[in-house]
Amino acid sequence: MDNKAELCINTVRLLAADAVQKANSGHPGTPMATAPMGHVLWSKIMKYNPQNPEWPNRDRFILSAGHACMLQYAYLYLTGYDLTLDDIKNFRQLHSKTAGHPEYGLAPGVEITTGPLGQGFANGVGMAIAQQYLASRYNKEDFDIFDYKIYAICSDGDLMEGVSAEAASIAGHLKLGNIIYLYDNNHISIEGDTSLAFDEDVAKRFEAYGWHTQSVADGNDIEAMEAAIVNAQNEKSRPSIILVRTHIAFGAPNAVDTAESHGAPLGDKELRATKENLGFNPDESFVVADEVLNFYRNAGAKGAATEKRWNELFAAYKEKYPELANEYELFSSGQLPEGWKDKLPTFNAGDKEATRSASGKTLNAIADYFPLLIGGAADLAPSTNTLLKKYQSFEPGNHGGRNFHFGIREHAMGSILNGMAVTKGITPYGATFLIFSEYMRPPIRLAAIMKIKPVFVYTHDSIGLGEDGTTHQPVEQLASLRSIPNITVIRPADSNETAQAWRVALEHKGGPAVLVLSRQKLPILDQTKYANARGLEKGAYVLSDAENYSVILIATGSEVSLALKAQEALQQENIAARVVSMPSWELFEKQDEAYKESVLPKTKRKRLSVEAGSSLGWHKYVTDEGDVVAIDRFGESAPGDEVMKEFGFSVENVVAKAKALLK
Repeated sequence: MDNKAELCINTVRLLAADAVQKANSGHPGTPMATAPMGHVLWSKIMKYNPQNPEWPNRDRFILSAGHACMLQYAYLYLTGYDLTLDDIKNFRQLHSKTAGHPEYGLAPGVEITTGPLGQGFANGVGMAIAQQYLASRYNKEDFDIFDYKIYAICSDGDLMEGVSAEAASIAGHLKLGNIIYLYDNNHISIEGDTSLAFDEDVAKRFEAYGWHTQSVADGNDIEAMEAAIVNAQNEKSRPSIILVRTHIAFGAPNAVDTAESHGAPLGDKELRATKENLGFNPDESFVVADEVLNFYRNAGAKGAATEKRWNELFAAYKEKYPELANEYELFSSGQLPEGWKDKLPTFNAGDKEATRSASGKTLNAIADYFPLLIGGAADLAPSTNTLLKKYQSFEPGNHGGRNFHFGIREHAMGSILNGMAVTKGITPYGATFLIFSEYMRPPIRLAAIMKIKPVFVYTHDSIGLGEDGTTHQPVEQLASLRSIPNITVIRPADSNETAQAWRVALEHKGGPAVLVLSRQKLPILDQTKYANARGLEKGAYVLSDAENYSVILIATGSEVSLALKAQEALQQENIAARVVSMPSWELFEKQDEAYKESVLPKTKRKRLSVEAGSSLGWHKYVTDEGDVVAIDRFGESAPGDEVMKEFGFSVENVVAKAKALLK
């Protein structure tokens, strides 16, 4: 490489080392190893505009090896994003933009929150799917509105994680030729050489997945790296991975190729030696020469002209295809179309229907109004009722389909949905059984951290599913999901509440929505007799009231109809009860105190909660003087009605519990 490139790259290496040293924590080795990759990407390959990080047709960069975030922060600062040298110096400090792992919405230019290894790898597959869908829907001859690519740097740790295997498999199957990943093959993990636990032939593995593979023997050979990336750009029908042999902590004379340099500062002595080795003054820190800053700022400034040309192209596109352009502008701005709520179905009282079935009918009723609402299931679409019947599948050769077949890959499905959800305009959903939400916990949590809004659809929501037994009967999952900040869990009582649950899921902001639905059929409640299901939007509402009531029955989901039957039985014994449907704790907690008091008054009336799940958390609502009908052990394999009765979900038991409270 020429002298200027070497100076630029070494500047990034030392910015990373200095920032980690000042913070006295962090990972200096990987940024030092991968600085040449960053140099090639930000100065030669990627199209981006630091003045507008949200430009729709920018290339996406993901640092799946999120511990190496000082690499990303350095290049964001150098190329002109709203990040300063003081932000670099404030690495890992309270309220800093430069957190210890990349965080979406914190540092401009960070496309997605990574950290748990493998997530970024899988998120990129979701971003690639979103780009291909947008291109299929909106691109026309002479109007390549969406032609961006997904770049990532991933580590051996990313490739060891199972989620990357799931995501790589589906990316190869779908022939996502817009993915270009650089694998930082430095042979070092925290415990030592990667050969301790990882000696597979990565290239052969990815060839088997259907990926285009290349190798670069020297991580400092920026010409070879650029050539490999250009080759990958020309590969249109396969995702690409480039194996780059690097050396962790390159430039540090005594720390290079050592496990110690992975996750700890170099130390004052070694940092001084590194600066001398790279031709820098050992007495100076956070040094950025004018020629380095000018070089990268000029590279970043090119993006403004690139975006300007794209804006002109989009303006011409809008003249020729106004409906499509307006549609994209509407959804990408976060707005919803007019009239869609009128298409929400209303279900007739007296019938019985599983809420999973009602969910499917609702999805199909509104699908035409939401062309960017796309999703599917982890090989369970017939069971979760998530197939859009009028639309085709997203598959090899047809990236314009709206139905996704994620295969039995729940973890990757969640991570892919997150990658889709950070693409403006796209609203993704994914479905499986509630019990298998356990396989999706990392992406659920990350969606909540980022406050993005994929819709997670979970059916077969309780021991009521019956014969499949303990392995498939969720017990602790509702409590576990409700414990996650920024999440909205909704467990509707019947078909009409389910339709309203979809309305709330599409309208709300600030985190993912989780719809928890039944396998078994539930009575459709009479909305002329009971309160309207629109009360769902407040999280809890008085469904059926009684004068001078002495006990409040609070229920969710399939247990609401049970609570209504118990109310009738209590009335026959001259005990008046109020029934509250409480489909969402989170929505209820957002209401003002006056509304909460109107539903659950702070008087001495007794309260009894009824939910076929863990009791954990319910004591907040029933208070010390109340009780719960819950399940705090694993279920049994038997017909659903028998299992529910066995565990106390019967009119007789609810009545007995309510009467015991009143003694």
